[in-house]
Amino acid sequence: MKSRYAYEGLNRVIHERARLSVMTSLAAHPTGLTFTELKSFCSLTDGNLSRHLQVLIESKLVSMTKRSGRGRRETRCRLTALGSRKYLGYLTVLEQLLHDATKQQKQPAVGRVSRLGPEV
Repeated sequence: MKSRYAYEGLNRVIHERARLSVMTSLAAHPTGLTFTELKSFCSLTDGNLSRHLQVLIESKLVSMTKRSGRGRRETRCRLTALGSRKYLGYLTVLEQLLHDATKQQKQPAVGRVSRLGPEV
């Protein structure tokens, strides 16, 4: 039996802080972002962003296209359809987690026990 609080939908690929930043940035920009824009939005180095994009691309959550234009190459990243679905599912689980956590905080203090002992 799975526990309600196991939060199975917290996808490990997305859950890492830098990859979550990448996914959120791309979700907010449906037409995609250039590598440079994404690097800036997520405060990552070239190498760090490249490595995280590689993981997301291998998981088929992000696509990357390279094209030449205006005398230089441009690398553009965007969420795939699968990436959008997985990201929205991930957010749904986070919302449930927040709901569960705040529900616990709003319960009356009577009879509630903390790690330090019963509340007064």
